[in-house]
This record gives sequence, C-alpha cells and structure tokens, in this order.
Amino acid sequence: MWHQAGNLLRSSTPSRGQALTPGGEWLQSWRRRGPLDESSHAGRVVGRRTPKQARLEAVLIISEKAISLGKLTQHALLASNEETRHLIDELNALYDEVATPFRVEKLAAGYQLMTRSEYAFWLSRMHDRKQEQSISDSAMETLVIIAYRQPLTRAEIESIRGVQCIELVKVLMEKGLVKIAGQADTLGRPYLYGTTKKFLEIYGLRSLNELPMKDVLRPVKEEAAEEEGEAVDDADGSVAA
Repeated sequence: MWHQAGNLLRSSTPSRGQALTPGGEWLQSWRRRGPLDESSHAGRVVGRRTPKQARLEAVLIISEKAISLGKLTQHALLASNEETRHLIDELNALYDEVATPFRVEKLAAGYQLMTRSEYAFWLSRMHDRKQEQSISDSAMETLVIIAYRQPLTRAEIESIRGVQCIELVKVLMEKGLVKIAGQADTLGRPYLYGTTKKFLEIYGLRSLNELPMKDVLRPVKEEAAEEEGEAVDDADGSVAA
C-alpha cells in the first residue's frame, strides 16, 4: 500500500518550467511581439498580453523555483497582491484558451510556471530529474510514511516499515525533504519527523491534503496537527537524525 502511494506520488510530479528559459524559441517569439498599450486587453487578440501580464509572465519564466505572491507583485511592478492574483487568473485563462502545455500553478512556497501534468511522463524521458532519480525505493517508501503519518518518531516509522530506517531518514533530511518537526512527549523525548515545503514543491502539492490516497493512508484525527506543522519553517531540516 505504501509502495502504491509512492508510485502515485512519483507519477503526479509535475514537470518544472525551467525549459522556458531565456533563449528558447517560445520566449524569443514572445519578445518579438513588441510593447503593448497599457490599456489593451488580452481578449482582443488571442495570445496578446497587456504590459502587466507580460511583466508578470516574464518574472515567472525566469524564476527557477516557486516565488511568493509578494515577490511577484514587487518584481512585476504591480500595485497589489490582489492585482497579481487577478493577472495570474487571466494568464491561466489565456493559456487554457490557446491550449498551451504550461500554466501557472500555486505551490506551498508560492507560484511557478509549470508544464501540465499530462506531459510529465513524456518530459521525464528527456529531462534530468536528479532529485527524484536519486531517491531509492526504500527511501521513497520511508518518505511516503512520513508524509502521510507525520509528525511521528523514528520508532513509529520503523514499526510501520518493519525494518530500521535511521540512514534513510538521514538521506531524506540531507535532500531537504524531511525535517525535525518537534519532540514527542514520551520517555526520552524522541524527535518527531515531518516533510518540508521543498517536499510539497517538488511533488507539486499545495498542502498535504492533496496527497494521493490521503483518505486511506492519512488518519483524519491527525490532520489538524499536520496542517499546523506545514506552516513551520524548514530551517531545522539539517539537524542530524
């Protein structure tokens, strides 16, 4: 069951927008369109952007990772976060209208331009995903257990897997996917482990509620505590297991 959840998590991983980098044919074509009147509207000509839309789109294109709403507003020289949200909706509507293979997605760490999930399998054959490829099946199973049952101790992880996993937990922490989320109120005060914002970003999740098979594998009574844990900064992720 845990292996099945791991496979679902792998298959749902969206492709990154790094392919849309400066120098690409799509970006060069976009640049050649020239400046637009600030009062123009995207609906007048299919594919045309207003200057505000173009600035926001440009920031999303060159960003190598998810970027917060506030930084998008700042870098695109927009008036407010609300305006930025509205422009993101407009861009996605435009992308849907012309059937682009990408759209703006909201992740835990912010917004990112990403290719649509239906292209993930095809792109994975040509795109070097070092982060995913370097995770073994046993490490992935451990990561899935932590993701669905967090926060939990190493002993609880090993109880579910049936084998020791201290080295696997260390590997996951070194990759920034797992962090120490606190200490249990039991004898010896063992560490509690949970996933990081980087984990959510890599697997294209806004929150743990979007995990596949959540209703089966994630206890309802623990969801409130886990949601609260998502807001905790992952600065402790480098602490030794």
